[in-house]
Amino acid sequence: MNGFLIAAPQSGGGKTTVSLAIMAAFARRGLTVAPFKCGPDFIDPGYHRLVTGSPSINLDGWMCGEEFVRQTFQSNVASHTGRTIAVIEGVMGLFDGIGASSRDGSSAQIAAVTGAPVVLVVNARGMAASAAALVTGFARFDPQVTLAGVIFNNIGSEHHADLLKEALAAHCPEIFCFGCIPRDESLVIPSRHLGLVTAEDNPLSDLFIGRLADMAERCLDLEQLSQLPIPPCPPLLKWGTILPPPFAKGGTGGISPVRIAVARDPAFCFMYEDNLRLLREAGAELVFFSPLGDASLPADIHGIYLPGGYPELYAAQLDKNGRMKESIRTAVEADMPVYAECGGFVYLTEGIDVSENQPGADFCGVFPVRCRMLPRRKALGYRQVELAEHAIIGVQGAVVRGHEFHYSEIGTMPEEVERCYRVSRQGAALGPEGYRVRNCLASYIHLHFGSNREIAPAFVDSCRRYSLPVSTICFCSRL
Repeated sequence: MNGFLIAAPQSGGGKTTVSLAIMAAFARRGLTVAPFKCGPDFIDPGYHRLVTGSPSINLDGWMCGEEFVRQTFQSNVASHTGRTIAVIEGVMGLFDGIGASSRDGSSAQIAAVTGAPVVLVVNARGMAASAAALVTGFARFDPQVTLAGVIFNNIGSEHHADLLKEALAAHCPEIFCFGCIPRDESLVIPSRHLGLVTAEDNPLSDLFIGRLADMAERCLDLEQLSQLPIPPCPPLLKWGTILPPPFAKGGTGGISPVRIAVARDPAFCFMYEDNLRLLREAGAELVFFSPLGDASLPADIHGIYLPGGYPELYAAQLDKNGRMKESIRTAVEADMPVYAECGGFVYLTEGIDVSENQPGADFCGVFPVRCRMLPRRKALGYRQVELAEHAIIGVQGAVVRGHEFHYSEIGTMPEEVERCYRVSRQGAALGPEGYRVRNCLASYIHLHFGSNREIAPAFVDSCRRYSLPVSTICFCSRL
């Protein structure tokens, strides 16, 4: 296969803009782009999907382990048709992960695991020969990471570009320069408190995407980029062979399908594509719905998955959709398995207070607390969860990993609400979390089901064992 990983020496160097420009240019040339994102981020993959038309897959060595990353990468690339180019967007600086002496969680780890060569995007503003010194250090830092070439970003002039190329050729002749990109503030994607604006909130226009592709065609050697090879890896286990019975590959083995309703709209758009795939492989039929626009839950479902997102931006609209809130409350009261994380958890509280100037909104009221938005980030980072007791996603003692990132906080949760999680960060205990009301489990943590291959089957099995007479809950059609 051909492909590469786009990295940078630090955050804010232009990885996302350059990645999208290359993806857009390849797609316009008729190539099939298999997009990936290093790390736990949800926002960049949304833009990848928008530009390429294909779901973008998160690759995270700390959360999921290297074997799962390799499986995911190879299987996803193989699933595409036509001449396929794998483009992996990195995270932070190339060698930045969970610690100073470990590759875990870094772009470098993903490059080493997948074998993808690295294309380094260097913000060369204010640099000439120093840029070559920087590239030299990155090329020699880790022998398991192959630096194939560099793209110089934020170039001030043609003369500036010539100086950079001359310095690179003199000091790093083995490193190819794939091009130089001039400064252009009009191609910068807007940002806000949680990073980039989501693709759902800021759907890039065809004109903007076209301008990105034009820039890549004009400034980059796309032909050389498209021919970068990824060395073949040793054979891997097939999907499903590491799952315990009865959840082997091939679905439910004759058991009737399990329908799980998954919230997916601009307010709830943060979910790992692998979580959805693993639920399907465990026998689930996923039915998507919108808490913003639908009158109620889909019919004939056995469980609900409420992922994260930005419910605070749509608080008034979610508040007004009383029929949906009542439908979800009724499902919880009937003991339907419900799993919610971050924004989905917030939606299950009594409501949210966004700011002093904006009136509060009322939500589902499953959990007897309110949320409030904070001016500063409340939590950020990887989390490890151990189930303190049996739950709808696994048995007591099961360990699963995820990520936490939010600007809201909840009020004091009453003691009578069960805590099912023991949470830690790099070995340091953070206390109990994972709140449960009946069969509803909710948390601020985005769990990656690939970190424990028993989680998705356990949730599907909980939904399978759920039985509820249809007459006890009213399911309405879409508005």
